[in-house]
Amino acid sequence: MDMIPSVDLKDFVSGDPQRKQKFITEIGNAFEEIGFVALSGHFLSDMLVKDLYKEVKNFFDLPQEIKDKYEIEGIGGQRGYTSFGKEHAKGKKEGDLKEFWHFGQYVVDNPKLEAEYPANIMVTELERFNSVGKETYKMLEKTAKYVLRALALHLGLDEYYFDKFILNGNSILRPIHYPPITSEPKNAVRAAAHGDINLITLLMGAHGRGLQVKNHEGEWIDAIAKPDQLMINVGDMLSRHTNNKLKSTIHQVVNPPKELWGTSRYSIPFFMHPISEMPLNCLEHCIDAEHPKQFEDITAGEFLHERLIELGLIKK
Repeated sequence: MDMIPSVDLKDFVSGDPQRKQKFITEIGNAFEEIGFVALSGHFLSDMLVKDLYKEVKNFFDLPQEIKDKYEIEGIGGQRGYTSFGKEHAKGKKEGDLKEFWHFGQYVVDNPKLEAEYPANIMVTELERFNSVGKETYKMLEKTAKYVLRALALHLGLDEYYFDKFILNGNSILRPIHYPPITSEPKNAVRAAAHGDINLITLLMGAHGRGLQVKNHEGEWIDAIAKPDQLMINVGDMLSRHTNNKLKSTIHQVVNPPKELWGTSRYSIPFFMHPISEMPLNCLEHCIDAEHPKQFEDITAGEFLHERLIELGLIKK
């Protein structure tokens, strides 16, 4: 497979059983075969996307000393700003060539989780940054909910199986700025090869070359979405929960050709996480004689903690 399949969420929500099943089959097969799809028909309006990119660029254009005051010690980068080169891929020493911001969950009617999650950091210099970020978070979370409903049906589960685990989940919206490259990077790329931690990732901004996905033959293929599409991939939590029936695919963001080093790249992934208590134990539906259980039982919270240590974002 040398292309990322395209699907349309409007098929799933159409009210037509045949169109709904078409979406379930297409996204299910794609996630079993390569772990990525390009999705149209999502809940982000063109105006919201335009506003978000404007606000994100405004933030990363702020003077460094202003951005630095939003980098909060002791929370593992879960909210606010993370400066250039701070994060690295699992198994890599070199920091990725990026800086980023984290919007987190806006908890509804759950004081326990409100106390557990770090508060969102408010940027006072930009009037609309916080509100546009929140609206984008909500629309991507809604899109992800419907994708997971389709995947539940593909797996032979109740359509609403994931709903209780993602309500007030520990999801993250991460606007990323890959600044212009000013000198030959030493072993560093914009984002080194990695798999995502979470259930599924919805990516805005995969419209030019840069994002690459490794297929089953070990070949890197370009993953380029149309302007109105989101790139969606399976994360390690969902792969683990399905006993690797749905594939968490290794991907990377490579440095551009030298003539484009002077340009910035922006991409905005939404990492759909469940609540910490969700058991990631392999689903019985996904275990049989040909596919024995591959993973130990673990909760989403325990798994996330392990991975944040591996990424260098929290200390043991």
